[in-house]
Amino acid sequence: MRESLHLLSPNELRSIAGAFRTGRIGIPCIPSSLARYVSEPILDGVIGALEEMTTVGYTAAGIAYALDLLADTQSRLPKLDDVVQLVMSGPQMAGFERRDTSVVVSELFRNARQSVLIAGYAVYQGKRVFSELAKRMDELPGLGVRMFLDISRKPGDTSIPAAIVQQFVQRFRSEEWPIESRMPEIFYDPRALSLDWQERASLHAKCVVADGYRVFVSSANFTEAAQERNIEIGLLFDSVSAAERIGQFFAALADSGHFRRAS
Repeated sequence: MRESLHLLSPNELRSIAGAFRTGRIGIPCIPSSLARYVSEPILDGVIGALEEMTTVGYTAAGIAYALDLLADTQSRLPKLDDVVQLVMSGPQMAGFERRDTSVVVSELFRNARQSVLIAGYAVYQGKRVFSELAKRMDELPGLGVRMFLDISRKPGDTSIPAAIVQQFVQRFRSEEWPIESRMPEIFYDPRALSLDWQERASLHAKCVVADGYRVFVSSANFTEAAQERNIEIGLLFDSVSAAERIGQFFAALADSGHFRRAS
């Protein structure tokens, strides 16, 4: 019940608090007296929350004080638009702010100091995509970079998994990664290499986590087209808890053997 109070805006909370304070709403709370302050879909829930407060000893003045405190707390919370940046790539359209995915990814790579976690489905023309990351790794020998990539079996390929993985790593090193730079750690899901297509699974996640707090989740693959030309949408935000949970998720997949080290 009490979660219904969190659905109210600060202004709605203050209006209800004022009504309790002036006696326009009393105890017990009559639905008709509250209906002018609360929309119909959440009315019953708000009434239940207020009744719960009275059963534990809240007076009308106490309820008013508690609602004002909740309103003050909500007012101090940052707005979503101030916390999450929307990254939209594609043709320039009037009325829409366009920000290339490649710019965001390059900034994350360029400013990384301690760690970078990358999850991606497809990699193509990676030397261009990963140039800033490779340069940063050369500048900071202690920078740890882990890539979780989709290494899959092509139709008709009956090679052993080890051969497919080795071929991928060789191609990545020669075609997708600046040759002179040290290689990142690459992990893959062995299920993607199963000969039985019913057992196969793809690593379809696409995200970058930098330094344990910067998070970018996007529809974009790590290809030149996706980074610079395709229509893509992503979210960029700072969150230690989200970064930790993503990092722990992939670490657990690696530690449990669900992902294996390719390089």
